[in-house]
Amino acid sequence: MRILFFLYLLVIPSLLFSQGGAPKKNLDMNSEYSSIADTVKKKKNLIAKIEQYQIVTIEHDTTIVDTSLTLKSDYRHNYLRRDNFGLLPFANIGQPYNTLQYSLTNFSPFPDIGFQGKHFDFLSAEEINYYHVATPLTELFFNTTMGKGQNVDSFITLNTSKNLNFFGAYRGLRSEGKYINQLTSVGNFRIGTSYNTTDKRYILYLHYAYQDILNEENGGITTPEDFESGDPDFKNRQRLQVYLTDAESFLKGNRLFFDHAFRVNPKEASNNLYVTHQFNFENKFFEYKQPTVLSTVGNTSVQRFGESYVTSNIKDQTHFEKLYNKVGLTYENMLLGKFNFFIDDYRSNYKYYRIILDDNGEVAVNDNLYREINNIGAQYEYQKNKWNGRFLFTRSITKETISDLDAKLKYNLNEKIQFDFRYQNISKLPNNNYELYQSSYIEYNWSNDFKNEKINLLSAKIYTPWLNAEASYTVLTDHLYFADDATDQQIEDHEQIVKPFQYGGTINYLSLKANKEFKFGKFGLDNTLLYQKISQSDQPAEGPKQILNVPDFVTRNTFYYSSHFFKKALYLQTGVIFSYFTEYYGNDYNPVIAEFFVQDTKKIGNYPVFDFFLNARIRQTRIYLKAEHFNSAFSDSNYYAAPNNPYRDFVIRFGLVWNFFQ
Repeated sequence: MRILFFLYLLVIPSLLFSQGGAPKKNLDMNSEYSSIADTVKKKKNLIAKIEQYQIVTIEHDTTIVDTSLTLKSDYRHNYLRRDNFGLLPFANIGQPYNTLQYSLTNFSPFPDIGFQGKHFDFLSAEEINYYHVATPLTELFFNTTMGKGQNVDSFITLNTSKNLNFFGAYRGLRSEGKYINQLTSVGNFRIGTSYNTTDKRYILYLHYAYQDILNEENGGITTPEDFESGDPDFKNRQRLQVYLTDAESFLKGNRLFFDHAFRVNPKEASNNLYVTHQFNFENKFFEYKQPTVLSTVGNTSVQRFGESYVTSNIKDQTHFEKLYNKVGLTYENMLLGKFNFFIDDYRSNYKYYRIILDDNGEVAVNDNLYREINNIGAQYEYQKNKWNGRFLFTRSITKETISDLDAKLKYNLNEKIQFDFRYQNISKLPNNNYELYQSSYIEYNWSNDFKNEKINLLSAKIYTPWLNAEASYTVLTDHLYFADDATDQQIEDHEQIVKPFQYGGTINYLSLKANKEFKFGKFGLDNTLLYQKISQSDQPAEGPKQILNVPDFVTRNTFYYSSHFFKKALYLQTGVIFSYFTEYYGNDYNPVIAEFFVQDTKKIGNYPVFDFFLNARIRQTRIYLKAEHFNSAFSDSNYYAAPNNPYRDFVIRFGLVWNFFQ
């Protein structure tokens, strides 16, 4: 009722004022120029064009701010602020996502802290954008959550001059959830600037980010049969028993990053020489807390994660610091392209403030893992006519060997047809939590010396007016993964003992993805289909036989209607989204190490999800109303995001995105 009342207050006044006395020469509110309607001045030469509102990535790729209402903007209206096709969210917002499409994985040769289940909404340095705008630009994002709470993201950017831009943003989330001990609380603050001299001799990109992610962890439901029974008493999800009633995990980090370049020759010419430098200092902290050690299944007390050194108040803490510097020399020729030669220095310290001793008093698990890596490398960039390419090669010159060959090539046949190709050959160090981990749980302490993972990736994409398609083929060697190492007796006692493993064989992964939209007047049908196939050279001697698990098919189909109303003052879009993936052994989630792990005891999938949406656009405001998974109200309760972790129930959510061009 509050949502409908808010919609009434927001929409009705806008429509009334939009209808009266509007000049015939007003811009079409759904055109690419409609986002600058508020910037129109009395003098024609002061009108800001949409092309003057630019978003720049750290690789200097530029796009234009988009305030239109399309189906793609509906797909992006979620917690991650991007299309999450291929990701399967847990029941509450801000929880981890199970990965349905493995080709979404990004690879870096450098090791990170780990705890990947906490990093889906943790912005990396490469995900921070920079801006150049003609007038101050503000964006306000709001979306309702599961139970009590809200999800907001506010952003402002302005150019104080043609050469200097500032931006600041804060994203906050608090969502209570429907199950016991499931609250999430997230804060994400980022501020930055970009600057260049008038002659472009010096260019700077800089940002600072602070992020914290708190999740109450319930470990999943203990009795899936109660969830699946259809008993009306269990429709109140608070009545379902969970493994953990007071546990929580917490990840926080802050980062200072800048990338700058100085042209040696005073004036830009056909041949230019630049000195480049990139700096990245980042620290992260992960903590798992569990005041009550024993769990309850039915009327029986169990040790969910095995025996522990303490009987209460578990508090496992991991500290991580990283310092990265890259210095290079770039030669630019207007005909041949850019040649960059560089050397970098990576240093990290992954630390615990205790050591684990064995029965003889010897050190069994050390307290820190320090890495110091130096690379030399070269990068070539070419952009001319219809071709755009970037080719990178790096290799370490220190004891710990890593390498990365990354070749990207784009060809624009015309304005509507584009081809993208990529080849990557990478040898990467394991993330630190594979090599070293300490916990108050006895079985969750290890010190390993794994081999480098080797990844060969080949992909191609094509974008046309008739079909968008992509193909990816990946070969994984010495692949690292987590798996449940519990004995038969421990499994019977509901214990979960997750440890890292390395598969010495070869895994082949193939994915084919296609997207096609059909238009029938004001109706549309958007279809996305993903096919995946995995093979491996042999089976491990113990544990799950299949190391990499994904569904064979994933599909999303949207039937919708869109049209203008009230002399084009209102643009409306409404329809139904159907999502489905085939049954497979989906990875399970362990909160102690915040990682997904391989399992082969329970399949998930093979259930349909229907969402109804009603979206509207009034000037620079986009309004979103969605009934998520409405078919769960009358279908079987067999939907899971991971074993023992149900997918979301039917819920109605409201959101909006409001842009201000001043």
